Amino acid sequence: MKLTTAAQMRELDRQAIALRGIPSIDLMEHAARHVAETALETLSAWPGRVAVFCGSGNNGGDGVGAARRLIRRGVRVRVFLVGDMSKQTPDTREELRKLAKYHVSPEILDIKNAEQVNFIQSADMLIDALFGVGLSREIDPESPYAAAIDCINQAPGKVLSVDIPSGIHADTGEIMGRAVQADMTVTFTAAKIGHAVGKGAIYSGDVKIYDIGIPEDLQKAMICPVQTAGASFVREATPKRKSDGHKGDFGKILIIGGSVGYTGAPYLTASAAIRSGCGLVFLGVPEAIWPIEAVKCVSAMPFPLPCNFHTGKLNYKSLAIILNRLKNCDILALGPGLGKSPEITRLVCELLKITEKPVILDADGINALSGHIDILDARRDRVTILTPHDGEFARINNLNNFIIQDRMGAARDFAMKHGCILVLKGHRTLTASPSGTVLVNMTGNSGLAKGGSGDILTGIIASLLAQGATPIQAAAAGVWLHGRAGDWASEINTPYAMTPEDVLNALPRVFTEITGDQTKETE
Repeated sequence: MKLTTAAQMRELDRQAIALRGIPSIDLMEHAARHVAETALETLSAWPGRVAVFCGSGNNGGDGVGAARRLIRRGVRVRVFLVGDMSKQTPDTREELRKLAKYHVSPEILDIKNAEQVNFIQSADMLIDALFGVGLSREIDPESPYAAAIDCINQAPGKVLSVDIPSGIHADTGEIMGRAVQADMTVTFTAAKIGHAVGKGAIYSGDVKIYDIGIPEDLQKAMICPVQTAGASFVREATPKRKSDGHKGDFGKILIIGGSVGYTGAPYLTASAAIRSGCGLVFLGVPEAIWPIEAVKCVSAMPFPLPCNFHTGKLNYKSLAIILNRLKNCDILALGPGLGKSPEITRLVCELLKITEKPVILDADGINALSGHIDILDARRDRVTILTPHDGEFARINNLNNFIIQDRMGAARDFAMKHGCILVLKGHRTLTASPSGTVLVNMTGNSGLAKGGSGDILTGIIASLLAQGATPIQAAAAGVWLHGRAGDWASEINTPYAMTPEDVLNALPRVFTEITGDQTKETE
């Protein structure tokens, strides 16, 4: 699904009006109708009480038009105007003129007016039509807009936002000072980036997309580098299995990780790779923990590597052994549970310099790049997939603050600058490519916010890549499969009680959902 910017939507509207002769008021009327119909479907009481908050722009006009339709259906509606009414757009003024025929007088919102506040507090629904997608600067906390947003958020009724919750930046999903927390959002033509990422993904609630008459060919011609990756994308990305294939046909992965105290991470990565269809999985771990991995692993093949026994971490002597093992493998997954040390940093950097094989870099493999980002740049012509969470991403970017306001922009810029695929983990994990495309994941839940979940993701991505998926397919589809398995695990065990092992055990169900019983190679 395409995710658009505010500028793209303005351009679509312009083309529809200027090039196809569609009156702008017609677009507003269609938008208003969809808002009103959604409100009617959602009202829990009849005839209901609805408070509509309207700004001076076209978003406010959508709200006024929706109010008129609700009044016509018998709903008790009051329209509260917010901001400088001298700046009303022509279409918004036209909607107010139409509203006047129903003997309804819009009111300037006054939060000191007890009678207004009582109505708002008793309303079954509040419709937010203050800003729409045009907001580009912080909301002044002393402004009437800030007061209106606080008033909406403090009311107990359901909140429906028009186009996007007021106060959410349409292009980044960040909060511009304060924002409406909607139960649902009615948007038009296409979803906006701000609906899917950042706080906007939470504040938008249930997003409903409606057609308002923009010609389909104009919509199809719009190039959107930001999209969601859904089930159809994953189905296409999942490698088909030859009915006469053998284990060598389904990829060979070398996983390097683990240290004393972190024996679970490499095991989870290896198990996820196997559960995702990989033919052969080799697991190199420090010899200090090799006996533990040997007992844990049934399907993967662990082997010991030289380590410093007093730290339980790999030492630089393991480099030659790893490179020799890698000759017969397709993919290197490096980092789960590896730990931090000067020797680890040196080992990771040398492996990245030397190997031509695709590398999935996770956890302490990523941390080793801190201060050595030039090594990543040198791999621009080789496949490198990084899977950091925000903290790891901040470290390799030399950022002191782990809170990244525009995660999507930061991920895209990093992938383009360093020529890698970046999987920025978190709520709505982002997969960014060197070309500037970003795929937003919509699966997953808070139960995945537990140690070990990222190790499973690394194994899934490595497995898909080893079986023949393209790097961007492997990364984005891996994220979706991981999140979907987490959703199944959450349904059974709740986000509180689910474990990474539950996610592993849910993978067969997810692959059944995606592939059905199709095991034969397609003609």
